[in-house]
Amino acid sequence: MTLNILIVDDSAVMRAMILKTMHMTDLPLGEIYQAANGQEGLDVFNQHWIDLVIADINMPVMNGEEMIDRMQENPDTKEIPIIVVSTEGSKTRIERLQYKGARFIHKPFSPEIIRDTVRDITGIGVSDE
Repeated sequence: MTLNILIVDDSAVMRAMILKTMHMTDLPLGEIYQAANGQEGLDVFNQHWIDLVIADINMPVMNGEEMIDRMQENPDTKEIPIIVVSTEGSKTRIERLQYKGARFIHKPFSPEIIRDTVRDITGIGVSDE
């Protein structure tokens, strides 16, 4: 099985870094889509099958937390695993995101942290070692 991934971040540089990091993980990657804010991210779901979302929190138009809330309201997207990658420091906000089912990774991150979190959240590549 390959993973179709949606990367949602308002920084094109950060999206490129996450994309490069994903290619360094040796995970079975399918299509990787990108969006610059939560609304664009939600729009991708109408056009493509997504297995995993990697999202920032602080973005214009619609932030990551609002996108997660909308995903959870939709039966078609509520079970999609979400990894939040952010510089967010608020323990309250991080706990709230985790309560909503999202995993949290602090920026900066290593390819190993991304790989291990994706493996843990999806189960893909765990038994291959």
